[in-house]
Amino acid sequence: MTLEDWRRRIDELDRKLVELLNQRARLALRIADTKRAIGLSNRCPDREEEVLQNVSAHNRGPLDGEAIRRILRAVMAECLRLEEVASGDRGDEAGRDPTADRGGK
Repeated sequence: MTLEDWRRRIDELDRKLVELLNQRARLALRIADTKRAIGLSNRCPDREEEVLQNVSAHNRGPLDGEAIRRILRAVMAECLRLEEVASGDRGDEAGRDPTADRGGK
């Protein structure tokens, strides 16, 4: 395969990753609705650890377990942020970049 062939395959996988991440986010929003309906918090540290252990257990490399955990922590943090925005938990600050007012300082 040529370099361009490899890059096309990477681009295809990246598009699939985006679709899967958005599917995960949609499910997280549904879960957040269910949690709200039964009075639970969006955040569940035990479940977060369970997710991290699950992905680590199924990891076959070449990324190591810690790399996978870092990636999934970022995904979970973004899903939690999305849940908070959707539920209004962050008020007027929802969805805003906290560094936006700093003017580069």
